[in-house]
Amino acid sequence: MSTIGTLRHAAACAAAGVALLWAPEAVLAAEVTGAEVVQRCELDKDPGQDQKSTLTVTLRDAQGNEKRSIYRRYWKAYHGKRGLQDKMVIVTRFPADQRGTAFMRWGYLPEKRRPPEQWLYLPSLNTVRRVSQRDPADSFLGSDLAYWDIHERRLEDDEHRLLRVEEKDGATWYVVESVPKERDAPYSKRVQWFRKPAGGWDGCVKTRIEYYGPSGSLMKTQDIQWQRVGGAWVWKRVEVENVKTRHRSIFEVSDVEVNTGLRDRVFTERTLRRGLRD
Repeated sequence: MSTIGTLRHAAACAAAGVALLWAPEAVLAAEVTGAEVVQRCELDKDPGQDQKSTLTVTLRDAQGNEKRSIYRRYWKAYHGKRGLQDKMVIVTRFPADQRGTAFMRWGYLPEKRRPPEQWLYLPSLNTVRRVSQRDPADSFLGSDLAYWDIHERRLEDDEHRLLRVEEKDGATWYVVESVPKERDAPYSKRVQWFRKPAGGWDGCVKTRIEYYGPSGSLMKTQDIQWQRVGGAWVWKRVEVENVKTRHRSIFEVSDVEVNTGLRDRVFTERTLRRGLRD
């Protein structure tokens, strides 16, 4: 190739590189940070002012044996009123011998540094008693999810790093590593997948989480499907697998209602005793 041909070829390659660099998705991928992805695709998602739903939890061991429980869940956001973040009541519907057992939790804003208040109602004793705060690593409803996993974390609670950006199936996928800042966290890091459809950030959601233990080895995975009800984002189906034991927990959320105007009296000891009626 002549000198002029070489220069022309180099100029063409440079032009193509510039064009690629200034493609909208390329610019977006280059500018966005891991923290921004978490903020836009997770923390900015509106769960509504309150929710009522049915939660079915199926526990499946490596041999395929299953245990199923059904709960009715009530939740309300308080947005800092009296220091409260939210309140939640979970009432057992199935199995029959546990029907009516209820758990209530009042959660406070992280900056209040106040542990949640929790109550348990046992219909066999017809009594409500306070229960101490559980270890964050304890199992939630006997599943492979821990209380730590379902607690809302602030953006500043972790160091977020964008690992890579992928384009597939007509969407942009962001893979973000989140390392907790607290020394006693049950995980050394979480690797999270976020899917942003062609429509933009409004539809971006978290679809998968990998949890790594203190030694750095993979402990469990969580795959998430979402549903949008009245503008609010709510779980539809979640599957969690312990990679060592192959035990799985499947959460299915149905009969979802949002912004129903739940009264404060729903979240009281008296209501736990009397029972909740939709």
